[in-house]
Amino acid sequence: MQTGVLRVLRATAASWWRHKELRRTGQRGQAQRLERKTVLRDLGYLKQAALLPNAHVICGEGGTFIYLGWTTVSTFAPIERFPLATLAVAQGTPFIDIRPVTDVIAFANLPRVTRDGSDDSEPWGPGRSVSLTTYIDMVEVLGARIANDPRPRQSI
Repeated sequence: MQTGVLRVLRATAASWWRHKELRRTGQRGQAQRLERKTVLRDLGYLKQAALLPNAHVICGEGGTFIYLGWTTVSTFAPIERFPLATLAVAQGTPFIDIRPVTDVIAFANLPRVTRDGSDDSEPWGPGRSVSLTTYIDMVEVLGARIANDPRPRQSI
């Protein structure tokens, strides 16, 4: 693991209000244990983001989310203030920026991304799900910006 990644994760864990309060009250050992646990958890999220086929980061007006199949990690902050998401994108996790999307009704009616990479053959219904690449095709039409695009490049 790169030392820069560990440095960011440690700084993030140490800056959390609970850990700062433990240090302030003299419970340094407890703060360090919780910080280590937080760093290990976040490293696990980064590893999942790198390995899972439909993992992606999405950022909108409601905050930033890292989708990892069965798990979602989120914050109300934009990606610039969510170090874990920024690290995931830096390591190549697809990033969908929906802040430019203006048609919120169309966006709300999009299907969800499948957990396992398969496409749901039903083109309607509340349980509809599509692959990440199909989802990106749909959201890009609405104006979203894509980074680390997992779709195969088309040559002209």
